[in-house]
Amino acid sequence: MIGISEKAQGSHPTLTAWLKGAGVEVARVDPAAAPARDAVRILHVTERELARQHDILIDFADGAPMLRRATIGRPTQLVFGFEDMAFGHALIAELVRRPAMPACGEPESAAFLNLAARVARHDATVLVLGETGTGKEGLARFIHATSNRADKPFVAVNCAALPETMLEAMLFGHQKGAFTGASGAGEGLFRAAEGGTLLLDEIAELPLALQAKLLRAIQEREVLPVGATAPIAVDVRIIAAANRDLAAEVEAGRFRADLYWRVNVMPLNLKALRDRRQDIRAITAALLLRHTPAADSFAWPTANALDRLMAHGWAGNVRELENVLQRALMLRDGDRIEAADLMIDTALSQAPRLAPVEVIAPAVNAPVSLADARRDANARAIEEALAATGGHRQRAAERLGISERTLRYRLADIREARAA
Repeated sequence: MIGISEKAQGSHPTLTAWLKGAGVEVARVDPAAAPARDAVRILHVTERELARQHDILIDFADGAPMLRRATIGRPTQLVFGFEDMAFGHALIAELVRRPAMPACGEPESAAFLNLAARVARHDATVLVLGETGTGKEGLARFIHATSNRADKPFVAVNCAALPETMLEAMLFGHQKGAFTGASGAGEGLFRAAEGGTLLLDEIAELPLALQAKLLRAIQEREVLPVGATAPIAVDVRIIAAANRDLAAEVEAGRFRADLYWRVNVMPLNLKALRDRRQDIRAITAALLLRHTPAADSFAWPTANALDRLMAHGWAGNVRELENVLQRALMLRDGDRIEAADLMIDTALSQAPRLAPVEVIAPAVNAPVSLADARRDANARAIEEALAATGGHRQRAAERLGISERTLRYRLADIREARAA
């Protein structure tokens, strides 16, 4: 429960309704009354002398918005006007939200998280379904943090990323000498998560033979390490996650029906970001807070920038949104994130393989802006990397120290600049 003073509520009359819709319960408090030790309160800037470091001071003022993060002995302070109110309210919600709770702005998303919190109180196996990048691991961590296992380990494993030959040993452990290179015993991920939660991400990628052994481990609450003759009891809560329809995988013979029914005790379906428009503001606020050092000035997105973010389809979901915001923070020219700073690829999946980019050098003595110089330097480095790798984008991205997706974004930006 977050407290808010009468003056703070008066400065932003719609704030309480926004916070409630975002899953943050608010109650009116007397700023002069002694608060609980860890209580968080939203106070007006004129109540500064009554504030503690945990509190947030707010005010309404048109003009450039401001966020000053808390330092020792000084609370967080926000000032914004009508034009920046939507993002300002989202920002306050993410500043006061519990650390383990995912960002949200949609009332439907808040209700979904309340359901997840209720599920967390029980030990039933949970199946989290959703497209890649929708935040399945974040939801799993929230369930763990809200459960009575919160003080025990949370172990996440991406089943698609493990070598198939080592999957069994990595999940269930192995004895010394069980296979070539096993110079010592290994406890495995099930035992590493003892008493806590084990997230089996991309569970649909497990080979059928291992699915049978996983079924037994979940059903009997015991694992048989590779090379062992006696099983070992384990106390682990299982959360499985998949970005594919497991029922369809069962029909296709790629996933065991008995394992499907074992993990599908409590299914939770995460919607794609394009279907959670108000969450985009909240997640943007959370990501900008995460990627802006506390000592640095905070770059508020303009209303036009937010409109552009909320209009995009986000094929890559939260992961794509995070990439766009990180680029905007690095490449923006002003104090704020403008719509023009958002390098969004609207045809990522249809983009053809590109030849090296031709860079036209500016004429000698011609005036060049810092933005143009930076873009030309980036284009030149990309051209050289592509030339050195014969136009192979993955190897070029590795040479540049960036991901292939980032390389595609930068190529699209260069194409747009040249076309203009």
